[in-house]
Amino acid sequence: MRSRPRDPEQRPPADAGRPGPRLGPVEAKDVLQYYLTRERADLLSRLDGLGERELRWPMTPTGTNLLGLVKHVASVELGYFGEVFDRPSGEPLPWIEEGAELNADLWATPDETSADIVALLERAAAHTDATIAALDLDAPGRVPWWPAERQQVTLQQILVHMVVETSRHAGHADIIRELLDGTAGDDRGNLPVQSAAEWAAYRRRLEEAAEASGRLQRADPPADPTSAE
Repeated sequence: MRSRPRDPEQRPPADAGRPGPRLGPVEAKDVLQYYLTRERADLLSRLDGLGERELRWPMTPTGTNLLGLVKHVASVELGYFGEVFDRPSGEPLPWIEEGAELNADLWATPDETSADIVALLERAAAHTDATIAALDLDAPGRVPWWPAERQQVTLQQILVHMVVETSRHAGHADIIRELLDGTAGDDRGNLPVQSAAEWAAYRRRLEEAAEASGRLQRADPPADPTSAE
C-alpha cells in the first residue's frame, strides 16, 4: 500500500470543525465553501498518475470508475449552482439531458479525454465560486428535479448537499484508487505510514477477527424475534 505524504500546510479556516460561538453568515459560508473546495480537490487527486485506461476501468459490478465519478460530480455541481439559482453556466451537458442514455454521466466515452473531464470540473468549480460570491446563504433557489415538496431551497442547503455529495464520491474514489494500484490515504495524515508487510499483517488480523466472529455466530445463532417466549 502506498500512502500520500502529509501536507502540514493545508489548514481549514480557524473555525472549521471546532465547537465554539455560532458562526455568522459570512463565516459559515466560508467554512462550507472551504470543505466543498477541499473535497473536490481530494476527488481530483485520486486521478493523479493514472493512464486513460485505468481512469476509466470499472471496478465494481455496477461500473464505478474514477473518471466517471469526476464527470458526475462536475455535472451535478453545474446544475446545483447554476439552474437552481437561475445562474446557468452555459456548459453543454448532453449526458444528463432528457433522453440521454442511462448512467451516461457516470463514465467517459473514448472521445472524452481525462483532460476534458478534469477541465469540466474546474469550470464547474469556478461557476460555483461565482454563485457563492454573488448570493447570501439564505438566497432562494429551486431544484426542479427534486420532489415538489422539497424543491424550494436556499444556498446554504445546496452547499451542504454538495459537500455531502462530493465527500461521498471522494470516498468512492479512495477505494477505487486503492483497488487499482494500492495508493491510499490523503495528504492530511489520515493513514499511518506502514510497510507493505505491516499492512498485510494488519489485514490478516482483521480476517482472523472476521472468521472468529463468524464461528461464534454459527455456534450461537441469534434468537428468532418472532418466536414465542
